[in-house]
This record gives sequence, C-alpha cells and structure tokens, in this order.
Amino acid sequence: MALTQIKFAPGIDKQDTKVGAQGRWVDSDNVRFRYGLPEKVGGWASLINETIVGVVRRQLPFVDAEGNRYVALGTDKFLLLYFEGQLFDITPFRFDSNNAQEQFLTSSIDTTNTSTTITVTTKNGGAAVPHGLSVGDMVVFNNFAAGSSGIADADLEGKVVQVITVPSTTTFTATVPNAASATSSDGTVDIQPYAVVGPAEQSYGYGFGISTYGGVVTGGSDTGWGVAVAASTQTLEPGLWSLDTFGNVLIATIANGRTYTWDSNIAAKFTTRASVNTTNFLTTLNPVASRLTLVSPTTQHLIHFGTCTTYNDASTQDDMFIRFSNNEEINSYDVKATNTAGTFRLQDGTKIMGALTAKETILVWTDSSLYTMKFVGSPFTFGFEQVGTNCGLIGKNAAVEIDGVAYWMSNNGFFAFDGTVKSLPCGVEDYVYDDIDTTKGQQICAGLNNLFTEVTWWYPTTGSDFNNRYVSYNYGETMKLPAGNWYTGTNTNSIRTSWTDTLVYPRPYATKYNESSAGTFPAVVGVTGLGQTVYFEHETGTDQINPDGSTTALTSFIQSFEFSLQKDQTEYFLAMRRFLPNFKRLTGNNNITLSVTDFPATDATATALSPFIVTSSTNFVDTRARGRYASIKLQNTAAGETWRFGTFQVDLQPDGRR
Repeated sequence: MALTQIKFAPGIDKQDTKVGAQGRWVDSDNVRFRYGLPEKVGGWASLINETIVGVVRRQLPFVDAEGNRYVALGTDKFLLLYFEGQLFDITPFRFDSNNAQEQFLTSSIDTTNTSTTITVTTKNGGAAVPHGLSVGDMVVFNNFAAGSSGIADADLEGKVVQVITVPSTTTFTATVPNAASATSSDGTVDIQPYAVVGPAEQSYGYGFGISTYGGVVTGGSDTGWGVAVAASTQTLEPGLWSLDTFGNVLIATIANGRTYTWDSNIAAKFTTRASVNTTNFLTTLNPVASRLTLVSPTTQHLIHFGTCTTYNDASTQDDMFIRFSNNEEINSYDVKATNTAGTFRLQDGTKIMGALTAKETILVWTDSSLYTMKFVGSPFTFGFEQVGTNCGLIGKNAAVEIDGVAYWMSNNGFFAFDGTVKSLPCGVEDYVYDDIDTTKGQQICAGLNNLFTEVTWWYPTTGSDFNNRYVSYNYGETMKLPAGNWYTGTNTNSIRTSWTDTLVYPRPYATKYNESSAGTFPAVVGVTGLGQTVYFEHETGTDQINPDGSTTALTSFIQSFEFSLQKDQTEYFLAMRRFLPNFKRLTGNNNITLSVTDFPATDATATALSPFIVTSSTNFVDTRARGRYASIKLQNTAAGETWRFGTFQVDLQPDGRR
C-alpha cells in the first residue's frame, strides 16, 4: 500500500481528546514551533561560577551613558548587580522614618564554649534597644571585637549574617563558622540591618505570622513578612521588586516598601549601596509604601502604584491609589499648580497588580481590570481610561509587552491588548487552569523571547511551593489556528523565576531556583533555608551548562494525536509495516516510540519494538504494529542532541475489524 503522510499542525491541543485532536500534537516538553515545525529549544549556560542566595523574581538590564551594561537582580533578600561576569551586592540598608540609616552600635555578643551559636543584644549608647528583626533577616557585622570568646575576627568582620532565631525584641541569634572556645559576654559588634524584602514563597497567612514570630508591618491589604493575620483569606506576598531607570540611575522599590536609587556614574559605584539618600537622587520624600513603581519613559515621572495617601505614613497605603512625581524630579510629590505632580485612584478592583509601558501609554492592571494611563498635560497630567473588565492580572510579573501589544495571564484566562482587550483562544487552557495554584500568582513569571515570537509563563501547580510548569504562546504563528499556537512543559531544569529578553545583551537571561540548595553569593554567615538561584544565558548550545562547568542533558519530547487509517474507516484495525522519519535537522539520536490502542478510552501502549533509535542517516524503519489508533512520540535523552522534525510517513494497511 502507498505511504500515508500524517500531517501535524503547530501547537499543543489538550482541550480535545487524543483521538479528537486531529492533526495536532497533544503533549510536549522543551519543544517550540518555528515556521510550523516542532524543534527542541536551545540550551542554556550559567553566566557565572557562583549561585545566588534566595530566589530572583525581577531583572532589569540597562546601559549607562558610557555604554556599560548591567543587570539589576531583585531577590527575596538582596538587590544585586551583574556586570561583566561578576555580581555585586548593592542591597540597601534599613532606614528609619527620619531617613537615617538604622544601626546598633557596640551591641554585645554572648557565646558558649564549643557552640557555633552566638546571641547578639542590640544596643545603642550602651542600652539595649528593639531591633525589629525577624527570622531570616540579614544584617552586616562591622567593628567586631571577639573579646574572650575565641572567635576569629575574620569569621564575622564585614560579613553578611543571617538572623537564625529572635528570642526577644532586643536579642537575636546567629551561627558562626567556627565554635567559640570560651563562654563569654564581652564581645561587641556594630549591626547594620538590611532592608527587608519578603518571603520566598507566597502563601496564606495563619495566626501570628507564618514562618516567623513577629515582624514589621509594611502596609497594604496584603500582609507583610511576619505580620499577624486574622484569617486564611489574607496572603503573605513574596518578596518582590520594581526596577527601572532614571537616566543613569537605577530606581528600585520593594513591594509594599520604600524606593531606593543607585547611581552608575559615581567612581565607587560597586561598593556603594542603593539608598534613599543617594546624592542628587534622593527618594526621602517618596511614598514609604508602594505596591510597585515605574518611570514614565517620555515624561520622566516616577509613578507609585498602590501607594500611600499620606506619603510618609505607611498605614495610609491604598492598594488602588496612584501618586506621581513632578516630571524629571523623582523626589517632588507636592501637587501644585506650577508642577505636574498628582494623584489618582482607580475604581474597578481591590488592588493594583502591575503596570507596563506600551508605546505612548502606560497599561495598569488591577486584580479585575485594565486601565490606560496617558499623558494629557495640564491640569491633570495623566488621563485614565478603563479598557477592560474581568481581565485582571494574576501577578505583578505575569505580563509582557512587545511592539505595542501586551500579553498577560489572568485568574481566568490569557489576554492580549493591542488597543482593545482580546481573550486569547488557548488549546491548553483547561490543562493550565485546572491545576494552577492561583493563590501564588505573585510568583508567576512571564518571559518574552522575541527571536522566536514566544511568551512563556512559569507557574506553580496545586501542592507545589514554587513554579513547576510552563506554558508558552507563539504570537507570531497563530493566524490559522483556532485554539492558538501553545506548548507546555514540566522539565525541572526548564522552570524559571525571572526572565529578560535581548534588550541589552544578545541572548535572553533567566534564573532558576532550587529551594533545597544553598547559594554562594552574597556570602552569608550561617545561611540556611534560603535556596539557590542559578543565572543562565539562554539559546546557546544544546544542553544545560552548570556553574561548575558540568553538563546536564537537556531532554525533550513531543507526542502526537492518535490517528486512524481513515476518518470513515475507524472500524478497521491498521497494520504498520514501516515508517519514514523526516527531520529537518537531527544531531545525535532521536527516539521514536509508536503506541497503539484499540479504543479511544484505553491508553495507548508502546509497541514491542519501540522505541526506535533514529539518526540523520536513517532512511526508513521496519516495524510491526497493529491497532485501531496509533500515535508517535519523538524524544531525545542524551547530551549534545538536538532536532527539528518535518513530516512523518507510514505504511498503513487495513488489517481486519477485530
């Protein structure tokens, strides 16, 4: 009998059954579609030998006036800078309500012989004072004097130290690398607390805190880190950052916290931290609690979303309130007839979730709607228009924009805005939304890969603490596909927490988090339970290159629908004698598995001779298989392998009705 060519349309269809998804692929991992054909995604390689402490959820690549390229990285504990293959810690210290850096000078240290635990009593002027610290917070030790404890100065001097326990409002414990050789109380140290960002994981709040006892309220209807909650309807939002630039200056805002600046022009920039008191770029008059910030690219207003109605009072934070500075003055918010500062409150929703610039407008999402924010000049400065309802943003980092079109993930589907809001048909919608944990929406990360016209969302499923799946939308190849061009994956090595496209660097950069490992940068004394982030450059090579230079094979697969002999002859069993694989590109091996079943309700099982190992020189494969329905699966399992599939031709013959 003549060969039958089985045709496949691009994209994954999980809305239909495996038999009903005629001409479609039904499952995949680490696969994309380009010009209609499936192929393995490109590999990725670690950019640095070090790993980052904590989870990175925001990146901002930028260039200064001298052409130096940077990436700012916001984690749940730190604000870091990537520059020419190195990381620098520019995390701001904690500042009080008078914008003075908080310090505890000549604090006392108690040690116990043979123990690695030290107890610090925070003091100023010789008297114990409350520290406001919580378990997991970071402090810097300076001017350390070991006294008779026997602890080496090098173990703690100038080091970042993690708070392990908080026995009281004036004491905390830490773990030192080497045990004390004596029980003593004569050690002293100056303490500088880091600004608190937030927890690694978003979760419901129960009782007094969730993973810590006590803490600092940072304002807002969503509970801060370690804050008392009355019921499990409140969520503890994870530590997030807003990152933007104002000329050569990085502007960094902690979610529901303060705004800091870092100047790339100064000589000692890599040893200078972000601050509210940066020379010429103060943020001392900025609101003290905002859900997020953004700099208007054309008018240079610094805009605070979900912020304080009284700028210096965190208790007045209103999650729907917007406040913007005078143009080109990031520390001027007094509303006057002679400037362009102002305020506005959105109405539809309970909180502002995110904002992006898109050509001549700023898009602002609440948890239920979409607004546009456009510069209109005096006297209002900005005009606001609601352009969408029931299309809110699921998480701050769940939207991207390209060429004036925004794509985002909501609690109830995927949407696009190109002047009007459009619901995106999605062939994997039930697969995503039947299992997504929407209570962890602030952990969801959207990434644009413009080279392949893709938007990918990495998200957590029910029962997972962190992101463990992804779904990709190909916005460049969807015109003839009623359910869109979507593909999915669950490979652990492919899950990301932040992503940045080729804006400054030639390839995308992304971060992968492992909660079970410990990071190495910044070096933290007594680090525990904070997890590890690896920083990757994408679309390079065929596999994963780890920080230590080792290679992890990047596996991939794609599974077809279950096809029959002919649409009007499904009562016949089919017999397969041989097939002709046709790869556009194949390096190494590809394993092709044929599976058959007699009934749509019965799972297909691999044939006895499967899988068939195919190489670029394979012309045909002889096989014997019989069933009413059949499917194929393409898979690579070893390092150095990559592929792009073309067509599939098979020798099918009728083989009876039973």
